[in-house]
Amino acid sequence: MAHKKGSGSTKNGRDSNSQRLGVKKYGGQQIKVGNIIVRQRGTKFKPGNNVKLARDDTLLALSDGILIFKKTKKGNTTISITQKTNNTHKN
Repeated sequence: MAHKKGSGSTKNGRDSNSQRLGVKKYGGQQIKVGNIIVRQRGTKFKPGNNVKLARDDTLLALSDGILIFKKTKKGNTTISITQKTNNTHKN
């Protein structure tokens, strides 16, 4: 059993917390106002209809609806929300 710490062992053991980035909601899912869709650094995903780009490049939902991921001709991915349609008929 060592009675002294090894050389450099007291200088180890530090690490930063993860930023928990990535896609939080996926295409075809129901989404509500204010839901976070993507946490990102830089704009890998671009905002489309009813989606807002926050100051830290997070994409947020501006309306209720169904989420759509769409590739553009330039190779970017645009995220949009289509409004839910009510198919219930009142008699």
